[in-house]
Amino acid sequence: MSAGVKLTEFSKSAGCAAKIGPGILAEVVGRLPAVMDENLLVGVETADDAAVYRVSDEVALIQTVDFFPPMVDDPFTFGQIAAANALSDVYAMGGEPRLALNVVAFPNCLGAEVLGEMLAGGASKVKEAGAVLAGGHSINDEEPKYGLCVTGFVHPDRIWKNGGAQAGDVLLLTKPLGVGLVNTAVKAGMASEEAKRCAVESMSCLNKLAMEVLREVEVHSCTDVTGFGLAGHALETARASGVSLVIETGRLEVLPDALFYASMGLVPEGTYRNKAYNKKDVRLEDKVEEALEDLVFDPQTSGGLLVSLRREDAEAVLVKLEKAGYPLKAGIVGFVTDLQEKFLMIR
Repeated sequence: MSAGVKLTEFSKSAGCAAKIGPGILAEVVGRLPAVMDENLLVGVETADDAAVYRVSDEVALIQTVDFFPPMVDDPFTFGQIAAANALSDVYAMGGEPRLALNVVAFPNCLGAEVLGEMLAGGASKVKEAGAVLAGGHSINDEEPKYGLCVTGFVHPDRIWKNGGAQAGDVLLLTKPLGVGLVNTAVKAGMASEEAKRCAVESMSCLNKLAMEVLREVEVHSCTDVTGFGLAGHALETARASGVSLVIETGRLEVLPDALFYASMGLVPEGTYRNKAYNKKDVRLEDKVEEALEDLVFDPQTSGGLLVSLRREDAEAVLVKLEKAGYPLKAGIVGFVTDLQEKFLMIR
C-alpha cells in the first residue's frame, strides 16, 4: 500500500453503507416526472438495478452508475471492489458489460500514486469483465470516492428484472452475507484477519460467472444485493412481482465472525435506516435472534445475485458453479409464495 495510507480514515461510511436511506430516495424519486418512451424497457418504476433502453429488435442498452467511499485501506483493492460493485448491476439484468467510465472524488493530499493504484484496481476488474475502460470524470473532495458508469448490452427479450418472481420458486443467493458488519468491525479495529480476507474476496468477486451459469436456466427475477440489504432488495422483488418472499435464516451463508460482530453491536448505520423503512412490510418470527435480524438488513457492498427460479434449476446452477470453481458460498435461502399479509417473511 502506498506510503502507509489508510483510506478508511478518510471515510465516514464504508462502501454501500454510505447510501442515502431508502425512505428519502423513495420520497424524492416519487416526485420526479414520469418518463414516457416506448423504448425505455426498464426505468425507475420498480427500483430495478439499471436502466434498459431498446436500440433495436436485437439489442438493448443497459446503463448504470455506482460509486462510494472506501471500506478497505488498500487503494488497489478498493478500486477492484468499487468496480465489481458497479459492474454487478449489468450482470443483475442478465447483460454483458462493454464500456466503463471512471467516477472519482479524491483529496489532493493523498497524492497521485494512491489515485493511480485505485484506478488501476478498477481497471483490472473492467478488463476481467471483458469491457473497455475509456476515461471518466474526477473532482477534488475531502473524502475519497470511486466507482464506474457502465454500459452493457442484452437482448430485449432476455432482460432479467427484479419483478417476475413466481409462487413456488426458490430464492438463490450467490454470495455470503455480512459484509457491512465485517467492514464496521474493521473500522473499529476489531475484525479478525480471516473475516477481513473473506469479506475482501467476496466484495472483489465479479458476478460474471454466476450470471453466465444462470443464463443456462430460466430466471424469473434477479437483483443484486447491495446497500439496502437482503431484506430491502427482497422486498423490491416482492413488490415488483406481486408476491411474498420467505427468507430462511438457517440457510443463509454468512462471512466468518459477522454474526459475532452483530452480537457485539458493531452494526453499520445503514442497517438501522434499512430497518426503519422496511420493517412495516416484514413479518419477523420471534425465534429469529437480533444478530440474524441485523444480518438480513445489513448493507452489502458488491453483494451477490438474488434470483428466483425453479428449484431444479437452482440446484443445477449450484452444481455447475461448484464444478466451475466458483470461489464463494452460494445457496438456496428461501422461497416465493402467493401474496400474504406481508411482502417478506423472515424465519
